[in-house]
Amino acid sequence: MNIATSIPSPSHGVWHLGPVPLRAYAFLILIGIYAAVYLGDKRFVARGGKAGQVAEVAMWAVPFGVIGGRVYHVLTDWSAYFGPGGKGFLGTLKIWEGGLGIWGAIALGALGAFIGTQRENVPFLPFADSVAPGIIIAQGIGRWGNYFNQELFGKPTKLPWGLEIAPQFRPAGYEQYTTFHPTFLYESIACFAIAYILIWADKKFLLGHGRVFALYVAMYCSARGQIGRAHV
Repeated sequence: MNIATSIPSPSHGVWHLGPVPLRAYAFLILIGIYAAVYLGDKRFVARGGKAGQVAEVAMWAVPFGVIGGRVYHVLTDWSAYFGPGGKGFLGTLKIWEGGLGIWGAIALGALGAFIGTQRENVPFLPFADSVAPGIIIAQGIGRWGNYFNQELFGKPTKLPWGLEIAPQFRPAGYEQYTTFHPTFLYESIACFAIAYILIWADKKFLLGHGRVFALYVAMYCSARGQIGRAHV
């Protein structure tokens, strides 16, 4: 029996249903949004909210989050778009090619959620506590979009779970390496683990008043920092 010595990357991340392209990155983001809204609605109803209110607020939070995530990504990778040989302004609009900065998404997404809760007459902190586990589950699902785009990988590695990266996606100076740490996978696993802890802690300690959301931010910051120091 052959033992796998690396994780292969997908040969492509786009499938065509007739003239309609189905992009794995966008599709996984949509699945994540659905999961977040579904779980958030269940949790919000359990906190005394009305069914469907999370979806109404999401109509504000999601577009704000996508815009914030994209702006953050472009600002922190400016040269890739506006430097020599960059993708240019039109490239900044091609979200399906990857590139959503989580901190920008959280910041503007929270603003959109606040606007939505005010319009729906929904208390913001219980809403935030309700949706926190779903948000990080959505992040965990969305990280697999990075897998299909062959992005979000770390340093070269020869470990058996090293991720194969095609030559055109390897960063400058690392063209000779074929396998890299699958940072997207580490983050995805961490996201699902954090979601479990949030749900457990909320039931165990009856958290409220924004504490579930605060715990989400603290745990994700810690996990991301550890993954970044170790592998990126």
